[in-house]
Amino acid sequence: MTWDPGTYARFRGHRLRPAMDLLRALPDLPQGCVADLGCGSGAVAAPLRSLFPARQLVGIDASAEMLAKAEGQYDTLVQADITEWAPQETPALIFSNAALQWVPDHVTILPRLVDSLAPGGTLAVQVPHQNNAPSHRMWRVLAEELCGPLPDGLPDVLRPAGYYHLLAPLGALSLWETEYYQILPACDEGNPVRRFTEATYARPILQALTQAEQTRLIDAYEDVIASAYPASEDGSVLFPLRRMFFTVTRQD
Repeated sequence: MTWDPGTYARFRGHRLRPAMDLLRALPDLPQGCVADLGCGSGAVAAPLRSLFPARQLVGIDASAEMLAKAEGQYDTLVQADITEWAPQETPALIFSNAALQWVPDHVTILPRLVDSLAPGGTLAVQVPHQNNAPSHRMWRVLAEELCGPLPDGLPDVLRPAGYYHLLAPLGALSLWETEYYQILPACDEGNPVRRFTEATYARPILQALTQAEQTRLIDAYEDVIASAYPASEDGSVLFPLRRMFFTVTRQD
């Protein structure tokens, strides 16, 4: 799947706030580098650099388009799939903001990431937990109805209890959710909720379709989404978006 950094950055402020909340929850760290796993275009690079000015900052992402935008913001950039990435230097912090929902098999990957940390190091993760909300569910329902089976690779996460049972044995775990009531401004073209979700969650669905199928699906989504998220007089929309957070600090 290819990424459009410009489309993704349209709602940069809304995407950055959960990352800042996750940064505020970090414990003290041991010696070691900081890895921004799924760094994208580098939205969290400056806050990480400000918080850890003396540490080596490594950005990892599978998208060449995103890494091109992140150039110059990290000491090292690595193009790698999260499922295959292994640190070259032992990290004190692996920070992942809205990336791991794209990765399957968390039951295998998360213990491996924790095991790669320095003793006392922390894995800090934030992922959207929105798949059952109308904003996300209607993409799936309409795509199956109009275009057939869904493609592989849709974002997905475990239930909170799943992460608790997986991660609690690995170290000191903190697990929580926050629902952000975001005001999405009016767009020149289309519903703001559609423009927000098509840049991320719906991207693999849309890229698997022909142009005609994309148009049909987007039109159908536009027809129904306004009833779930009504617009104000100025065209803006109040959009609740739930995020799940966890930090795991390795203690051995």
